[in-house]
Amino acid sequence: MTISSLPNAEYLDVVDTNDMVIESRLRSEIHHLGLRHRSVHILVFNPQGEIFLHKRNAQKKSFPLHWDSSAAGHVATGESYAQAAERELLEELQINAPLQALFQLEASPRTTQEFCWVYRCVTTETPKPDPDEIELGAWFTPAFVDAWIQREKLRFTPLLQMIWEKGGIS
Repeated sequence: MTISSLPNAEYLDVVDTNDMVIESRLRSEIHHLGLRHRSVHILVFNPQGEIFLHKRNAQKKSFPLHWDSSAAGHVATGESYAQAAERELLEELQINAPLQALFQLEASPRTTQEFCWVYRCVTTETPKPDPDEIELGAWFTPAFVDAWIQREKLRFTPLLQMIWEKGGIS
């Protein structure tokens, strides 16, 4: 059996300091070796201006039971950031809505070497969280999230903290 034929073998692109693809490797190798790669985070808002955040499943390898963006995930080999954002939004929340690119976070130790594009959408659809990914989710006002992060920073993933610090959320 070859590595590429292993069940659940997930390949991601390894990128250089300019976010240019240099090779593809297994996700587990990339994380183990601390190589630069790509991810997306999506912020879902309702028409009332509330944001949907989710608490990561207890079985997640990184940051279990931490609050995170509405949806998030890695960019697969050969996939664009926009394609990954659409896929993750559909897989994790069963939402199909137009996305607006907000900004990119640079790869760093704080982002676990991920270049991360942040997207936003407004929808009237009801999120249907994937239980394999999400413990629970809820709608919050941005003001509530501001105060909550100030009070309990360690309950949130580092990437969500960075996204929130960067601003441009509402």
